[in-house]
Amino acid sequence: MRFFYFCRNNYAMETLFEYSNRLLNGVNTTFTRYLYDQINWKNRLIGIIGTRGIGKTTLVLQHIKNHLDPRYTLYVTADDFYFAKNRLYELASHFVKFGGTHFIIDEIHKYPDWSNELKLIYDYHPQLQVIFTGSSVLDIKKGSADLSRRAVLYPMQGLSFREYLLLFHKIEVPKFTLEEIVTYPSRVISLSHPLLLFSDYLKKGYYPFALEPDFDIKLFQVINQTLESDIPVYADMNVSTGRKLKQLMAIVAESVPFKPNMSKIAEMLAISRNNIADYLLYMEEAGMVSQLRDETNGIRGLGKVNKVYLDNTNLVYGLANENPNKGNIRETFFMNQVRVHHQVVASKNVDFKIGTMDFEIGGKNKSLKQIKTLGNGYVVKDDIESGYLNTIPLWYFGLMY
Repeated sequence: MRFFYFCRNNYAMETLFEYSNRLLNGVNTTFTRYLYDQINWKNRLIGIIGTRGIGKTTLVLQHIKNHLDPRYTLYVTADDFYFAKNRLYELASHFVKFGGTHFIIDEIHKYPDWSNELKLIYDYHPQLQVIFTGSSVLDIKKGSADLSRRAVLYPMQGLSFREYLLLFHKIEVPKFTLEEIVTYPSRVISLSHPLLLFSDYLKKGYYPFALEPDFDIKLFQVINQTLESDIPVYADMNVSTGRKLKQLMAIVAESVPFKPNMSKIAEMLAISRNNIADYLLYMEEAGMVSQLRDETNGIRGLGKVNKVYLDNTNLVYGLANENPNKGNIRETFFMNQVRVHHQVVASKNVDFKIGTMDFEIGGKNKSLKQIKTLGNGYVVKDDIESGYLNTIPLWYFGLMY
């Protein structure tokens, strides 16, 4: 009874609950993202982070609808006008006082000083579970340092080819591990004419909002918001520097793929050579590019950058003028899909190395010449439907999550 009294006697709070319930009523639970079953939903403070438009909001709403009592669960978005005059901590305290048990905060990075307020909520309300999402990955990672030993962060990326098949075409395909794909390529499930669907996925299958109208416009909104707002705000850049980020991204999009020459890039963009590495790192953390590093025996990620790709193939098709380079598309897809479960590094002999395995990526006419002397080498071919021996179709690697 306390809970219903709480709602009836607070108009602003009642409005928040109405909005939350309206979203819950509209959410579809027939398809869930790969991360849904990997999250330990029992943790007291959970963060789900990833670039804009990949389905984080839908994921948390599905969890509420499937497993939580909406009477004691409050979903809010951090840019709600309510927070112009009210603090997050005060809302949580009020919510707990009247029986609330689960507090879900979407787009947390839009709330000033969010990490300190979450810390207070965590410390003063041990009976309340908090789940938050964030699209400004740079800001979330920076703020999460204040939440060490408290928050469990789950990074999330866009649709795999397997998820795309289910969401867009209602075609259900099981997941395969990397070991299953390379050991028994002929046993991986065959689809009837997968190449046409695969081609469509590469162009507009990574983001769930491709099911909605005006995909191209929305994709550019994601790019612009990230490059013109998220990164500049985090790195304290001015507007002109934000524009340089867009120019740098365009250079990467049109490359074959892009092997960074810092001096040449600095000359093209009329900026200091010393800033290029920082800009690329910001763009990588924000989900706009992916950097392939040399193998190191030290801390992960400290190897020298060997190549730079756009984060996913939808970005390549969206930004590259006319026809994007096929080699770039293939390598971008492979790295994007495999990195979810594996560390991918540059190989001295072929395109990629994962553990003890070497992978050369190419078209259907690619020969085995480059892997003949390698004990654990594989040729990954585009434009073929099935695998055999050490030859594996490129699309197989989209079935891993």
